[in-house]
Parts: sequence; C-alpha cells; structure tokens
Amino acid sequence: MNLKKAWLAVPAAAALALTACSGGGSNTTGGSGDGIITVNGSEPQNTLLPGMTSENGGGRILAALFSGLVRYDNNGKTVLDVAESIEPNEDNTVWTVKLHNDRKFSDGTPVKASNFVEAWKLITSKNQVQAAFFDFFQGTGEDGSGDITGLDVTDDYSFTATLKQPTADFRDRLGYTAYSPLPDSTLADPDNGGEHPVGNGPYKVDGDNAWEHNVQIKMVPNDKYVGDTPAKNNGLTMVFYNSLDAAYQDLLSNNLDVLDAVPNAAFSTYESELKGRSVNQAYAGVQYFTIPQWLPHFSGEEGRLRRQAISLAVDRDSITKTIFNGARTPATDFTSTTLPTYSDKLSGNDVLAYNPTKAKELWAQADAIAAWDGTFKISYNSDGGHKEWVDATVNSIKNALGISAEGNPYPDFKSLLAAEDDQSITGAFRAGWMADYPNAYNFLQPQFQTKAASNKGDYSNTEFDSLMTQASSAATSEDATKFLQQAQEILLTDMPSVPLWYSNVNGGWSANVDNVAFDWHGQAVYQDITKK
Repeated sequence: MNLKKAWLAVPAAAALALTACSGGGSNTTGGSGDGIITVNGSEPQNTLLPGMTSENGGGRILAALFSGLVRYDNNGKTVLDVAESIEPNEDNTVWTVKLHNDRKFSDGTPVKASNFVEAWKLITSKNQVQAAFFDFFQGTGEDGSGDITGLDVTDDYSFTATLKQPTADFRDRLGYTAYSPLPDSTLADPDNGGEHPVGNGPYKVDGDNAWEHNVQIKMVPNDKYVGDTPAKNNGLTMVFYNSLDAAYQDLLSNNLDVLDAVPNAAFSTYESELKGRSVNQAYAGVQYFTIPQWLPHFSGEEGRLRRQAISLAVDRDSITKTIFNGARTPATDFTSTTLPTYSDKLSGNDVLAYNPTKAKELWAQADAIAAWDGTFKISYNSDGGHKEWVDATVNSIKNALGISAEGNPYPDFKSLLAAEDDQSITGAFRAGWMADYPNAYNFLQPQFQTKAASNKGDYSNTEFDSLMTQASSAATSEDATKFLQQAQEILLTDMPSVPLWYSNVNGGWSANVDNVAFDWHGQAVYQDITKK
C-alpha cells in the first residue's frame, strides 16, 4: 500500500512495514478450535476509510474488508474483480468501467458505479491523505485535491473516467485500497463509517465493538460477499502487539497463527524453531531512512553532499549479514528487485556502495560550505524491531565520518508518524515502502513527488515531478520505464531518502493452521488459511 511500514526492516509494510504495534498483548485465540485465524497487526493511524489510510496497520485491515475494481493475484498480476471490464479509448485518456451487477456491501446494499465515483470524490474534495492517488483525473489539482470533473456515471453499473493525460497503466493501479468503493451509509456519515467500516470484501467487522483500539480488530466472513477470494476460515483477528518478541513467543507457543516478521534475534534460529512452518521470501519492499529537507545542514548543495556522504558511510553488506543473517539484500535503487522494471545499472547508484574514503571527501566539501555541528540521529519506532539495525547504521556512519551519530527511539509507530507529520522530528527517520501495485511508479511518486501523500521529508524537485508526469502519461510501458529510471537518477543525486536494503518476508505460522502462503508484497493470504 501507500504505506509507511512499521516492521519493514526487521516490515512492507513495510512494508508499505512488516507492521508495528501500538498496544495489546497476548490475548489471542490461536490454539482454539473455533476456526478463527489470529495474525499480527498494528493500530491504524487514522479511521478506517480508504482515503485516510496510508500505513500498513490500517491498510491490511481495509484489504480484508474491501474489494476493488481489480485485485492482484499472489504473483502481482492484475485480475478483474468488481469490474466486469475496464477499457480505454485509443489514447488511454478515457476509460469505460463496467461492474458486475451482483456485488454487495456487508450491509446488503448493492455495489454500484456511484459507490466508486462518490468515494473517490470524497477523497479529493476533502483532500484526504490519499488524494495524491487521484492527481491524474480531470478536475483535480497537482496534489490530487479538488472536485473531480472526469467521472461520469452512465448507468447503475457503469461509469467513465476522463484523465488529464494518457495513462496506459490506469487499470493496473485500481487494485490499491484508495480506489475502494464506499456504501451509501459511509458516504452519508464518513466519521461513523471510518470507525465501523462497511465493505464489500471477503470479511466484515464482527459487530460494533470489533475494533478494540490498541488491542485488536475482529473480522468474520462477509456472508454477502461475491467474488473469487472468499474466506475459507471462520474469521480473522488482527492482534496489536507491543513488540515483535511478544508476538514471536506467542507464535512459538501456538497462541498466534501467523506472523509476517520475526525479531532480529531470531533470524538465525526461526526456521529451525518453526520446523517447516516458516517463510523467507523476497517481496516488493525496500527499507530507507529519510533525511527531511527542513533539517539544518541538509538543504541546497551542502545538503546534497552530506546526504551522499551519509549513504556512502553505511556498510550495507556488513549490516545485512550480521543483523539480518543474510535475509536482506543491499539496495541498488529506490524500488525492488521483484519489479520487471528493476535495473542495477542506474547512473549514480555507486552512492549506495560503502566507500568511507569518498564519504569523508564529500563531508569535508560540505563542511567548507558550513561547518557541521551536533549529532546525526535516526528516529525509529521501538516496537518494530528496528533498534539493532539503526544502532549498526549510526555506528557505521559514526566510524566512517568521525561524527556523533545515534538512534532516537519513539515508543510506537503511531507516535513516530505523528512526529513526521507535524515536523517535530529533529533528525532522520526510518522509512519503508511496500508496493501498492507492482510498478516502480508506485515507489517513486507517492514518496518523492512534491506534496505527495507519503513525501514525509518535504522533498521537491521540478525535474523529478516532470518525469513522474511523463511516466504516468507514457504510451507504452517501455517509455514509462525510461522516464522512471531517469527519475531515479535524480534521486541518487539528491538522496532525499537513503535506500538501505530490499526486504524479505521472514515469518511463520503455528501448528494449528494449514494453507499459509505469502503474496508478491509480503502479505499472508489470509482468506485461504484454514484451521486444523
């Protein structure tokens, strides 16, 4: 999703964490015979509305509760879902969407064209956090806000979408949860709908008190669901743990059914401890730390030199081997090796290789502009298993550059996000991305385009923004790839975030469940899991 991931680096999301937890504890029912699957989750940052959810805690809940026009199969292939067809005109500027006429929300009301159109208009008219995902529709501003004029309902189960420019991958984008429909009841009262969501997906919330804030959320199969991914279990409970260690201990004792991240200390042992019930699988996720534009010494030419120096000072090879036991791969770009557009030949990507000599040279050049003072900090959420790699990273920077550097823990993921949003954070901060859909554009635009929803560091570069527009409107995927690679080369110079390593999902499941699989972006396929 368009997510900051809470457990991304131990995750995404992510990894779009892969999740951090705000509270709760070992109150699971993993060992029971009720057919309920218990999994790790995290307290959502905002209400459970598609337009208000840009992190993994809320995103994985919405993915269970809602179905979109399309979905992505376990390998990341786009498959029609609520849509019967999505067809473009000759230049990909007008798309005609026809829906299946048998889909319903969990309250029994039909899913109509207006439920998509009005849900999308709600996001842009209220400038919700996911508005940037609508910036290519006619009528919206550069940041996606405003009144969409390019959506027209043609009958109960059909609508057209008119875009600002040709967008060849429009269909592929629509599986992201921001494009979910909303029932009439939520459109009439979004606040209530966000607290008590009504969706059209495989699951529904289990009553008015299903969401126990900072503890868990309970979901049961949606008896009104029609589609290809029905729940094969009796329900899904996401438990919001205080720490990965507690979650892992519950997994080992069969009190938690599925965990998508293990503590750093368990990397060398979890596969033997779980005895055939573990996963170590690459997915579309990457870990960074972001250096905000507003920090002293990190703007202009001085800032570019210091950002590059810091990247060169990080010994990714050593950290991935010693902290992650080889379960991470040093990054060579800003996206993921699992994407078809990935390239390790980008100009300037040598800035991602450990080179303390070059790092010192660049740092000295920056000092000639303005002398460095103070301590370089990387903030992180202490509930997500990040302390070990953050400590190793700041030690690498300290040793290479001869400066003071340290980790700065926040108690949980939600408080870290709040500090990023209000810009009270006083240093760099950990960041992760888990793909919302399998395309490099999704890694780059939401995080680095000016004023985009997840551009937490306030980065802005007009040339980069222009390349994002060109990639979005490219007539072919080959043309889009060219623009996206050019955009990455700008990032490799500016370094608004420092890519660290690509993520694997390293998790496991209890002896109480079968049919556990993880998909292209590291998420367990919840609806297929069965209880023994």
